Parts: sequence; C-alpha cells; structure tokens
Amino acid sequence: MSNTPMAASPLTRAVLEIDEYVSGLGWDQPARLFALVDTARLRTQEPLLAAQLGLEDESGTSGLTPIEQEEIPPGRPLDEFLGTIAWPDAVAGCALTVERLMLPPAAETQVPQGLSGKKLTRWVAEHPDRQEVRMTVAVLRDGTRETALRLREKDSPTEVLTGPELVPGLAQALSATFED
Repeated sequence: MSNTPMAASPLTRAVLEIDEYVSGLGWDQPARLFALVDTARLRTQEPLLAAQLGLEDESGTSGLTPIEQEEIPPGRPLDEFLGTIAWPDAVAGCALTVERLMLPPAAETQVPQGLSGKKLTRWVAEHPDRQEVRMTVAVLRDGTRETALRLREKDSPTEVLTGPELVPGLAQALSATFED
C-alpha cells in the first residue's frame, strides 16, 4: 500500500487501500462492496486464497484484507440492496465505495421547500457549488467505522480525508448488515 501510513489502524489502512484501488479505476464507477477479513486468519484458514492475493509472504502482519464482492445490481437502490446482505462469521467487516454529488453546508440553506427524490437530485446536480465525491465507508462487526472521502476536483492521495463520522448514515447502513 503505497500511500497508507503504517501507523494507521488496520481499518484505516484497509479503507485507504480500497480508496487507492478504486481511484486507479477512474471516476464514474459503480458502487463497489468489499468484505474485510482478518489477514492472519485468512493465511491460516485459506492459504491458497492468501497466495492468490499475494499475502503468503507477509508473515507477522496483522490487518484486514479487502475482498471485492460481486457487482451491485445496477438500478437497485443501495439501501434495498444492503438490506439483503448477510455475512459469514469469517468476515470481520465490510466496506462500500460509492460516488455522489454533495453540496457545501452553505448551499443546504438554498434548497427549495418541498423538493425530494428525483427533483432534489436534479436540483443538486445543477447547483453551481456541487462537488463530486467518492466515499469509501467501512465498518467492523464491533461497530468501529472509518471513512475515506475524495473530491473529484482534488483527486490526489494526499487530499483524501479520513474519519469515523464523515458519512454516518452509510456507516450505520453497513453496520446493519451484521445484525441478526
């Protein structure tokens, strides 16, 4: 992981690794879902898979390995899709990368009354202060969360914001995938 600080927590490193991977694919990508598995456990229990992922030589490293899941069905609402997910016990956490349009806080006061759904989406898309953003949100079974946020206009590894509460609604939706 070329741009990930080694002092970062395993979850932060995983989020930044996913952000860097998706960044290499360019913008205008579909949402992507990842399982997060304990790297040491993966090497022990699935040595062939660990070898395929290039993890067999990383002795002693602890951390999380992101494993991309099947494509999210196009056209299906994300919240509806997340409601169908159940993870096996071997999965320590999950992450989702999604691109969205955002407005700065000052623009939120300009939203016309009564707009919702497609009309609100259209209004945001046409707003001169809109920003395209890629969010990578990850959660662990114990509730720990982390986010990497990258603006399209500042598309650089040194301009990625991280923090556990940057996209709380999405983090909560991902956490719900671990509930019985």
